[in-house]
Amino acid sequence: MTFRDDLRNLAIIAHVDHGKTTLVDAMLWQSGVFRSNERVAARVMDRMDLEREKGITIMAKNAAITYRGVKINIVDTPGHADFGGEVERILNMVDGVLLLVDAAEGPLPQTRFVLGKALAAGLPPIVVINKIDRPDRRIQEVLNEVYDLFIDLDATEEQLELPILYTNAKAGIALTDPEGSGTDLEPLFEAILTAVPPPRFDPVKPLQFLVTTLDYSDFVGRIAVGKVVSGQLRRGQEVLLVGGDRRTPARVSLVYTFNDLERQEGEVVQAGDIAAVAGIPSVFIGDTLTDPADPRPLPGIRVEEPTLAMIFSVNSSPLAGRDGKFLTSRHLRERLDKELRHNVSIRVEDAEGRDAFRVSARGELQLAVLVEMMRREGFELSISKPQVITRQSDAGLEEPMEQAVVDLPEEYVGIVTEKLGSRRGRMTRMINHGSGRVRLEFEVPSRGLIGFRSQFLTDTRGTGILHTLFVGYGPHAGPLAGRPNGVLVSDRAGRAVTYAIYHLQPRGVIFVNPGDPVYDGMIVGENSRADDMRVNITKEKKLTNMRAAGSDEALRLVPPRRFTLEQAMEYIAEDELVEVTPGAIRLRKRELGR
Repeated sequence: MTFRDDLRNLAIIAHVDHGKTTLVDAMLWQSGVFRSNERVAARVMDRMDLEREKGITIMAKNAAITYRGVKINIVDTPGHADFGGEVERILNMVDGVLLLVDAAEGPLPQTRFVLGKALAAGLPPIVVINKIDRPDRRIQEVLNEVYDLFIDLDATEEQLELPILYTNAKAGIALTDPEGSGTDLEPLFEAILTAVPPPRFDPVKPLQFLVTTLDYSDFVGRIAVGKVVSGQLRRGQEVLLVGGDRRTPARVSLVYTFNDLERQEGEVVQAGDIAAVAGIPSVFIGDTLTDPADPRPLPGIRVEEPTLAMIFSVNSSPLAGRDGKFLTSRHLRERLDKELRHNVSIRVEDAEGRDAFRVSARGELQLAVLVEMMRREGFELSISKPQVITRQSDAGLEEPMEQAVVDLPEEYVGIVTEKLGSRRGRMTRMINHGSGRVRLEFEVPSRGLIGFRSQFLTDTRGTGILHTLFVGYGPHAGPLAGRPNGVLVSDRAGRAVTYAIYHLQPRGVIFVNPGDPVYDGMIVGENSRADDMRVNITKEKKLTNMRAAGSDEALRLVPPRRFTLEQAMEYIAEDELVEVTPGAIRLRKRELGR
């Protein structure tokens, strides 16, 4: 075996919002990627608008820095389990992982998810405890929790002998002692060079390039990103594309390497490096590019199956076509096919009805991100309530189960335990740190968590934190109670009127503003009772020639409840749809006019 001492391949893994992308920013700055006077956006690795708005990483991204003559390929991975398909693939490209943990929150469900994948792949870890400047930091307790997590995940003795660093990513400081002082990230760079092994390869073996992710360019077409496991990859090289039963001769038109934040064209990429290739339109994730004279395909990439499905259909409401550019089933099909080209963790099938598609994914957030991206691209569509994907086994019907970790003030423990109990949740752990907040862990059916997040925030007055993680399949838990309240449904088309809204407010919570367009079958509010009620929200005050003192005073309206896309998906019942357009999110009955 030969080693590339001038190279390190590293993935940074963490739970959502623990500071992963901020740390990458600091590493880029201190390695000289940016000029001192250059204007650079915060969280420069988050390039999608949705990533900047939500503060989470959705798509894995590559960057490369140079430290003491060694090129360090850094892969910023998503922290949310819904995008775990990205994480599983990325771990095939790297030789070590940097696990980032918040100094106050400690390891959370997604930390467990990504770390479990990394340890199973035999990758050596570096542990970084971030946000050591937080006033509520618990550095020693968090370190003990990290060790407990490693032991729970059956880490080897070599993996347990790991370097531990303490960072303030915002200030760009890394320390080997939490009580010490420092000015830069040099201890972190040194730990990477020491703890992450250089890529190794057999110089006798022919070309082996494993395709890990896909990108697309309007100029060169599909771009395959992966690691050159052995051999050399040259521009213009004849290769054999091997994937499953497929064996297709192909020619590499362009070869890219990663330098700083950019892809740069090159002539040749040596074994051990991360590269991108263009010119092979039929390439897919998990395929191997190998030598036609001596083909040696690598094992394919296995991604866990989806657990949640939703029906995407053409927008059939009376307001269809007012906002969007792409309205037909042909447009929907083309867009979903395009998503399939680079997203291996979703599935698309034809649903019942000519204009509908069944889209399966790892979780609600992944589906919501896909719908939001389509909405911003100019699509109009209707989406159904998410449904869990069940399966039959020798033990009977099984359904997806999730671990729910709840962090909340002590006074709300009772109400949250009661609500999760009614959704077939079972408490497995309770930790009270004595700080006024309690951490609870539940095992809950996935369908029991649909619609729970908004209710949870209401019950805890916005002070609770909820994290979930898919843990496998379990016996079907039986029927669950539905939404406790019915809805107010408009019985005619028109525009909402202040006078009508004012007199409907005692009946429940209103979802529309005066002047908003409505139609027969559109949901305009939540009823205070359990049944649905058809209402006339377009009713105007009858005008007469009589005037009375005080009768025409301005009507005071309660601000309406507005839904985000995720909240709307959680809220609707089985017989309802969410109408999604570039300019609006509306709720409606599946069958209009009833």
